[in-house]
Amino acid sequence: MSDDQVTVFVYMLRCADGSYYIGKYQGADLETRVSEHNNRIYPDSYTAKRLPVTLVWSEWFSRYDEAVSCERQLKGWSRAKKEALIRGDWDMVQTLSKRGVRPSELKREKKFPSS
Repeated sequence: MSDDQVTVFVYMLRCADGSYYIGKYQGADLETRVSEHNNRIYPDSYTAKRLPVTLVWSEWFSRYDEAVSCERQLKGWSRAKKEALIRGDWDMVQTLSKRGVRPSELKREKKFPSS
């Protein structure tokens, strides 16, 4: 990657309370940002009250606007869809993207398959 190219990470953290935090970070080293979360660099932040946090997913972008778009999209996703992304289960991400599909209905179908 050339020096003039921007690196922006969109990342997802699992917090100690089981919730997910999605953010973006412009820099070369995402480990630094995760460390900032765990060291309460921003004491009034969402993650500061839910430590420790663990990085569960990330993607980098060379364009800031694409990273912002991705971050906004992920923040609107259901918990089930975020967890499918973390697992890399693209079929489930697509299934959960369909209008009218509720994660609770999918769980019910798995537990009680039709004959």
